[in-house]
Amino acid sequence: MTTTLRPLTPEQPTPDGGKGRLFAVCVNGRPVGRVTATVHGGPGPRVGAITALGIDPPDRGRGRGTIAALAAEEVLRGWGCARVDVEIAEQPGEDPDRVLRFAGALGYTARSRNMLKVLPDSLPQLPSGTHGRPMTAEEFPGWLAAESQDYAELQIRNGLSPEQARARSDADHRRVLPFGMASPNTLLRRLEAAGQAVGSVWLNTDVGRSPDRLQLGWVFDVRVDQAQRGRGYGRALMLLAERECLDVGLRRLGLNVFVDNAPADALYRSLGYRTFRHVLYKQL
Repeated sequence: MTTTLRPLTPEQPTPDGGKGRLFAVCVNGRPVGRVTATVHGGPGPRVGAITALGIDPPDRGRGRGTIAALAAEEVLRGWGCARVDVEIAEQPGEDPDRVLRFAGALGYTARSRNMLKVLPDSLPQLPSGTHGRPMTAEEFPGWLAAESQDYAELQIRNGLSPEQARARSDADHRRVLPFGMASPNTLLRRLEAAGQAVGSVWLNTDVGRSPDRLQLGWVFDVRVDQAQRGRGYGRALMLLAERECLDVGLRRLGLNVFVDNAPADALYRSLGYRTFRHVLYKQL
C-alpha cells in the first residue's frame, strides 16, 4: 500500500510572510488523516512547521503517521526550510511518552512544553506586601529593549546569526506589539513589593482556544529584575497574571517553558499548570 499526501487547500499566506497548506494523508488514494505544513516568514533561515498531524483510529499503528511526517518534511525542504518544528498535543487516554518516542525515532528533539491551567473561581491572593499595577509609558521602552534582547539571544541559540536574530526579534515584536502598550489583547503589568517595582509580566488575552475550546490567555514573558531574584517574585507574578486574566473573564491561561528550564517548570507545576502540548524540532 502507498501512503501519500494530497493537497486539500491552495497555499495560504501567513501574517509573517510565510505560507501554509493542508494535506490529506491517503493510502492508495483513500483519506486516512490530515497534516498541515507551514513555513514561517521573516529574516534568517526558513523554519517550517508540521502541525495537526492526525491519523484516523482504524488506520493507526500501521506506520501511516511516520510516512506522512516524512512526506511533510519533503514539502518543507521544497520550500527551502532549514529546520522543522512539530507540535504534539497530549490526547486523553494516550501515552505521551510513546508519541515522543515516535518523534525521537524520526530525529526530533524536544525543545519546550506548552502548559495550561484552569483558573479558579476566585482571584488568587498576592503575597503580603506586593501588588500589581499597569506598566507606565516611561517603563515601557526599557522593558521592550530587555525583552527584545532576550528574544534575539534565543534566536541565536536556535541557529540564527546575531544580525538575523536582531532582525527577527524586531519583526516579531512589531507584529505582536504593533501599537506598543496599546496593542490589542495586550496586558503589561508590573509587580511592586514594599513600594518598589521588582518584575513584570506580559500577557496576551486572545491567542486562540484551549483544548476544551475556550478562549485562551497566554503568558508571553515573566521577568524578575536581576537584583530581586530568589525572593519568590516569579510566583507572585504568575498569580498576578492569573488575576488579570480573571478580571477580563478568562478561565484558561497557558505558557511555554523550555525543557532545560527546570526551576520554571517546577514553579509552574506547583501552581497547577499541566502540559498539554510538546514542541520539538529537527534540522533538515
